[in-house]
Amino acid sequence: MNRLSRSAAIFGVLGLVGVFGLPQASLIAAEPAGESSSVLSSPSAADVWAAARDGDAAALDALLDPSAWGSTDLGGHLVDSIRLLQTNEDLREQNRAEQIEEVSEELDARLAAYEESASPVELSKALGSAVGLQLLYENDDNFFADQRVSELLKLGDAAAKEAEEKGDWMMASELFYRLNAIFDPNGPYKPATKRLNKRLTMIRMYTPEQLWEIRNERRLAEELEPLPAYNAYGDDFHDKLLGINSVTVRTAIQRAASQHVGRKTRQHAEGVTMNHLIAGGLHSIRTMVTTSDLKAAFPGLADEEKVSTFLAVLDEQIARIENNERTASAYDLRRALDAVLSSSRDTVDVLEAALLHEFGNGAMGELDDYTAIIWPDEIARFSRSTRGEFIGVGIQIQLDELQNIKVVTPLEGTPAQRSGIRAGDIIKKVDGLSAVGLGLDQAVEVITGPANTDVTLTIERQDEETEELTEIDFTIVRRKIDLPSVKGWSKYGPGDEDWNYFVDPEAGIGYVRLTGFSADTTRDFDRAISKMHEKQLNALILDLRYNPGGLLDQAVSMASRFVPEGMIVKTVNASGVTQESQDARAVSPKRSLSDIPVIVLVNEGSASASEIVSGAIQAAAHQGKIQALVVGNRSFGKGSVQNVYMLPGGAAAMKVTTHYYRIDAPRMIHKVPGATEWGIEPDLKVGMLPSQQADALMLRRDADVLPLDENGEIIVDAERPDPNSLITEGTDLQVETALVLLQTQAASKIGEPTSMKD
Repeated sequence: MNRLSRSAAIFGVLGLVGVFGLPQASLIAAEPAGESSSVLSSPSAADVWAAARDGDAAALDALLDPSAWGSTDLGGHLVDSIRLLQTNEDLREQNRAEQIEEVSEELDARLAAYEESASPVELSKALGSAVGLQLLYENDDNFFADQRVSELLKLGDAAAKEAEEKGDWMMASELFYRLNAIFDPNGPYKPATKRLNKRLTMIRMYTPEQLWEIRNERRLAEELEPLPAYNAYGDDFHDKLLGINSVTVRTAIQRAASQHVGRKTRQHAEGVTMNHLIAGGLHSIRTMVTTSDLKAAFPGLADEEKVSTFLAVLDEQIARIENNERTASAYDLRRALDAVLSSSRDTVDVLEAALLHEFGNGAMGELDDYTAIIWPDEIARFSRSTRGEFIGVGIQIQLDELQNIKVVTPLEGTPAQRSGIRAGDIIKKVDGLSAVGLGLDQAVEVITGPANTDVTLTIERQDEETEELTEIDFTIVRRKIDLPSVKGWSKYGPGDEDWNYFVDPEAGIGYVRLTGFSADTTRDFDRAISKMHEKQLNALILDLRYNPGGLLDQAVSMASRFVPEGMIVKTVNASGVTQESQDARAVSPKRSLSDIPVIVLVNEGSASASEIVSGAIQAAAHQGKIQALVVGNRSFGKGSVQNVYMLPGGAAAMKVTTHYYRIDAPRMIHKVPGATEWGIEPDLKVGMLPSQQADALMLRRDADVLPLDENGEIIVDAERPDPNSLITEGTDLQVETALVLLQTQAASKIGEPTSMKD
């Protein structure tokens, strides 16, 4: 079962932006290795590797007997590492038991509060506790066997449906979301979750102040501080709809119907047709006109008689399309749209561009999560993401508990950092306009802008001595922000390459974390490896956790550093027929890592290009070409190809999924509807508690930033966490497990001369 949505429910409240990693650490002895000197022989390193490759945890535990490894070249160092790992694994299970008891008590208390109040707010809290409890269990059978859970799910189902019936979209969405998190994301609550999300998205688009009121009421119901006053900056939907017309939307739908990988063909008879897309668009408009909170934007929706007349036309069109055994054509699409637009003009009089916007979204929603129309107001953000460039001031922001825009950290060497912006600063104004009440997207839009232009940020900061709040203006010049994707174990200087890449210098074990696959990833990775080769690199941990992907070309070149020959990735159609294949590229010996043991770390946040790299390495290892393991948790399951097209008029674009990626392995990476297998399944699964994952993310975020002053100088004695504590305190068991496994392989290599590479 994919638990990504459940994890998101926990990590979402942290406001973290998806990049995880880890840096430097020499292992600190957990306890002395007193008896190891009497051991005459050690277990086979090959046996350890084989047990990990087979995912045989019991055999691996038996082989990692501390008393059996004292006579190796690493001696007490390895023994201490094994003992520390075992201690931390025991601590995890102890914490698991304690947290299960704690959350179970919390669930009882919230169920009692619901029984007393019959409040859906308390019921939602109880479902939240159930989600947390499920994440702590190693086996879902134990979770669903709990009688409290069974009753809670029934209550939640009824309450969610009742809330939607009453038009309480926020509560209905919250309840359905939590029910969906408990079940498989493709399970019974996915349609309802999608539908409620669509309603709230429409409210956010057309009546954002109404959404603010809904959210504020929700906070007050929980006796929380009210939200800051609504800020309407950049929220006029008329501006966002400029450039949308019928030709734009029809062209996108026709192209999706003819090119999508899931379309109906001779070989794929169960595929999606134009009928599905038209029906999806019509249903989306039906959702729109039945969302009562949109009346403020479209007064015609307040007239029940007009709404009823319009719905009758919609239902007639839906029935005609859904009952038509013939595959619909472009003519049918135009006919349905014209009928809806004409009826709207005669009845509810909803803005035509708004109807087209929702029709297009509904049609694309019948396909997959990656096929979409990129609307005029989204084009600029999309273009930045595809170019891999970002123009701004160089700060990471989030909304704090009071919905203020808070600086998480200024990025090193950026205009914001050099101007004196600090972590913890609150952005109160942008160019003199209040930033209070802005959402994150709004804030990003107003802070970013063309290169070499000025933006003035008014910062609220607490004086360290007097603790008084003062406002300071910083005028900053926007620049292109470089976001390096290659990181090491610990940061020691302000430069992008100022990393210590060895997690264990004594054993020669390196560590590289990739946060994405940008145009410079392979180049920067080669530089990191070169620095390690200057000493002695015996083994490597490649951390791809929380790596969302990026450029395919970089994924292939990165995988070629590990895989000496054969296929890296190919694209196939829905029937599995190969369209294009890419093999390992020739790599100079000094850049190749095919001759050392490698462990790749993946988790639910590893997607797309990171799945291609980890999957290609795993496939080559299973074929005996290299010595490599994949460790962690199953990856996300995004293995599809999107083509991007500009739409007529040039104001909008679209992306459509046309193929799937396949690696040299039986399973498909992409999670297609109904699939029970997807993504990259680790050879050795190593679980971490939700609290460990959250703590590791927070520690890594803070440790990766070297505190600098306004002059770019390192702030001496500034508070900053030590990455080594990820291991010594058992916070990151996935890294720690990988380290111990590689130490067993490196044990016999200590003292050997470094191989010469041309």
